[in-house]
Amino acid sequence: MCAVPAGMLSPMSMTRQQIAERIADVALLRGRFTLRSGKTSHYYLDKYLFSTQPDILVELGKMFAERIDPADGVTVLAGAELGGIPLVTAASLASGLPCVFIRNQKKDYGTAKQLEGKLGEGDRVMLVEDVCTTGGQILEAAKVIEATGASIVKIVGTIDREEGARDNIEAAGYAFEALFTKSDLGV
Repeated sequence: MCAVPAGMLSPMSMTRQQIAERIADVALLRGRFTLRSGKTSHYYLDKYLFSTQPDILVELGKMFAERIDPADGVTVLAGAELGGIPLVTAASLASGLPCVFIRNQKKDYGTAKQLEGKLGEGDRVMLVEDVCTTGGQILEAAKVIEATGASIVKIVGTIDREEGARDNIEAAGYAFEALFTKSDLGV
């Protein structure tokens, strides 16, 4: 069995506030950054720094699983390349639901798929995202899912930067939830 490094809480004992603090500790960077949207920011939430930490992934997986309402009939979880893959995998493990991975573009070899895993007409999907700024990437992923005949039940982001993602996602007709906002992380 692996020991938990000194100063790090056991995955079984973290509160929501402790998870937020842990994410901020490992992934909140200060400086000048250009975001995917083209905007400039004085801070950056590096999804790879928090999504590669097992203690954080375990807790996020549980938090995503808690967002699955049995009344919604979710049958599959989905995450987009690359940041959404570890998150949707953690959510799948925590919930027991299968997941699919969405590539940014179709591969040009093998099966030439843009979507990996099993998804089809009638499936009801909860789409998992990492950091939401404007919602552009997750809306592109939603189109790929809907092209299969599946429907999006809701989109759940790990962190909402509160810079338009919620408005854009809801304007596109999707329900949106965020596990954390930038304020929760002390930004």
